[in-house]
Amino acid sequence: MPKPTDPSYHWAGAELDLDAYLARIGFDGDRAPTVDTLHRLVELHTTSIPFENLEIILGRGIPLDLETLQDKLIRRRRGGYCYENVILFAAALERLGFGLTGVSGRVTMGAEGLRPATHALLRVTTAEDDRVWLVDVGFGAGPLRALELIDSPAEFSAGHWRFRLERTRGELGDELWVLHQFGRDGWVDRYTFTLDPQYRIDYRVGNHFVSTSPNSPFTARPFVQRFHPDAHHVIDGTTLITERPDGSSEVWELEPAELTEVLAEVFDIELDAADAALLSEARWRR
Repeated sequence: MPKPTDPSYHWAGAELDLDAYLARIGFDGDRAPTVDTLHRLVELHTTSIPFENLEIILGRGIPLDLETLQDKLIRRRRGGYCYENVILFAAALERLGFGLTGVSGRVTMGAEGLRPATHALLRVTTAEDDRVWLVDVGFGAGPLRALELIDSPAEFSAGHWRFRLERTRGELGDELWVLHQFGRDGWVDRYTFTLDPQYRIDYRVGNHFVSTSPNSPFTARPFVQRFHPDAHHVIDGTTLITERPDGSSEVWELEPAELTEVLAEVFDIELDAADAALLSEARWRR
């Protein structure tokens, strides 16, 4: 049996440049592993580090080792998708003394049929009490706080955004959790998840599918998100969408050559000249 000290069961928190990470997200508060600290870290990470799949569209892979993630998301101030964001955040929580376990979700967005479990989430505990929290810093659309895992369906406000978390049963009678989100289509089930533990090695398997499979939505076109308390900005291919908490939205069609400027101005993602030129070629359309 593996020993508790086996690094495969941990999140490489000792390798994290914690000061650099906290500066990246603008956190200068109490570093004790409390509920207030957790909520603040979730809010700042979610609003500071965008969601993006541009490395895939530019023809490169998505490594999940902590050094690469620190270089990309912290030093170069880029973004990432769920696996990148969650592994970096998990390393920070581990370093700060939180209890955490990885879990996986099945993104539904109202669709029927069984979807693969390819969304990374965290189950988190603090040093204050025995409450358990769901943390999702990798979806690109909030929530801006940790959500308490409680038996009764509960609606949460995070910023002006509304979420509802429900504990139910799956098709085989197993325990299943569902996160609902209110948006332009009203209440939509965003994803389902169980609390079965996931480790970094499990996320590497999911990451390989998401970053390489022709059946993955993230290999087909640029998909970028920036989430704020009052607005959610999305690039989907060459479509720019701004959604607001009341369900209203605005849509603009862009030319591929406009993407680099919009990425910098709206999403705080600065591409170098070579990557900007490559993105403007829009090879994903061919």
